[in-house]
Amino acid sequence: MSNQSNAQRVKEREAALRQLLSERIAFLDGGMGTEIQQYKLSEEDFRGDRFKDHQGDLKGNNDLLVITRPDVIANVHRSFLEAGSDIIETNTFNATKISQADYHMESLVPELNVKAAQLCRKVADEFMAENPDRQVFVAGGLGPTNRTASLSPDVNNPGYRAINFNQLKEAYYEQAKNLVEGGVDTLLIETIFDTLNAKAAIFACYDLFDELGYKLPIQISVTITDRSGRTLSGQTVEGFWASVAHARPLSVGLNCALGAKDMRPHVEDFNRLADCYVSCYPNAGLPNAFGEYDDTPENMANVLAEFGDQGWLNLVGGCCGTRPAHIKAIAERLKQCPPRKIPNFEPVMRLSGLESLVIQ
Repeated sequence: MSNQSNAQRVKEREAALRQLLSERIAFLDGGMGTEIQQYKLSEEDFRGDRFKDHQGDLKGNNDLLVITRPDVIANVHRSFLEAGSDIIETNTFNATKISQADYHMESLVPELNVKAAQLCRKVADEFMAENPDRQVFVAGGLGPTNRTASLSPDVNNPGYRAINFNQLKEAYYEQAKNLVEGGVDTLLIETIFDTLNAKAAIFACYDLFDELGYKLPIQISVTITDRSGRTLSGQTVEGFWASVAHARPLSVGLNCALGAKDMRPHVEDFNRLADCYVSCYPNAGLPNAFGEYDDTPENMANVLAEFGDQGWLNLVGGCCGTRPAHIKAIAERLKQCPPRKIPNFEPVMRLSGLESLVIQ
């Protein structure tokens, strides 16, 4: 497909997505990792024939399954669409050369992202062909990596950094470029625990857009790591928004770490602050002693409906532990809730450190 054709397709898909978001709350998918665990895959499943002699263990490298077990990933995508998801996310949470270094698979990153996007696109297109009354979209997932640019991993050397901004930017650029090549509709920078990592991802996306000559919508989702109300790198929600608002995202919101109930004050903050759409896709509660998630579909849907009834939300889904039954319950419970109206704010200067400083 030519660059001009790609640009036109992206423009049409963005218009369709914005139309959906103006009419009702849209529904994201649930936890990819949780669904993969249900298949109880072996080391051989992750390796396939192609990687049977690869050094080191590959079990747990879920991103690799788009090559070795695409049937599993396609089934997961379809299960969420059938449950009511309007947006499904590519299986690329760790598909950067930074994260794939753990498996000695840095060279595979372009293929992982292109194939993940193509697979997700194929499932979405087939679903729409079978359900002409449904418009569904593909988000290219950019995970946080397993490095932090703001904090030292060595308590004895606070000045040390395991990675720098330019390394992150290069890794995110490679991932975003290949996701776009595979046919995604948006780029979702998610599970952000370090705002500097997120800013590298934003910078990479805009570098890519300059090269392409057209822009995809960017979605941004941060993780509040505990009840302190701050990210792992120490920012409040208001400070975080001041740090990323320049990206003019399609949506901003929260995912992971907390269950729906504990996200309430932070969703309310984004509703108060953001001049874009607001998203929320929590875990199915906090993990229990066995690392499992116990929140039921009905309870999770009821809690999120409280936010929806307040008019705080535009996109809702689930993260760790959320299965198709959760998404189905959420979609059924929130389909009548009014979508949040994007407010118009008077322009002010917002500066960000760990907290926000507003100069009026």
